[in-house]
Amino acid sequence: MITIRKEKAEDILPVRDIHEEAFGRPTEAKIVDALRRNCSTYLSLVAEDEGRLVGHILFSPAYIEYAGERIVGMGLAPMAVLPEFQRQEIGSNLVTKGIEELRKRGCPFIIVLGYPEFYSRFGFSPASRRNIRCQWPEVPDEAFLIYVLDQQAMRGVSGVAYYRKEFNSSML
Repeated sequence: MITIRKEKAEDILPVRDIHEEAFGRPTEAKIVDALRRNCSTYLSLVAEDEGRLVGHILFSPAYIEYAGERIVGMGLAPMAVLPEFQRQEIGSNLVTKGIEELRKRGCPFIIVLGYPEFYSRFGFSPASRRNIRCQWPEVPDEAFLIYVLDQQAMRGVSGVAYYRKEFNSSML
């Protein structure tokens, strides 16, 4: 039975292994490590199957600059599930639990770069519908998504959304 819980200190190495195995490279694991070092307000959840970690999701602060203002929400990235456990709803459960937790914290929005077919079932939609663009212009419009958790806080917000500097490849 899969359980979703907050990451603990002893999960750090298994989480790194999950990302490296799922993505076939160390980039995402390095981002997770950098965010742990440099950011105190992230949300890190793991999926556990009978004592073995099989999935991980991280949410870290992201912001939208608009009209001289800045509103802070969260960015979903990265998320990984061990290849032999994929297509078993583990990723979906991680996303759902993360959204629930961020809603409780009063987070106004979550952004993600991902597959619209997957993320739309949770309530994500193209950020461009709200006139919100990604900091990286090369990202396809349909792949940059937002989930608005607090409609009131997001009323009239448009502009450019930014992830933390740890997502810039030069930081790795």
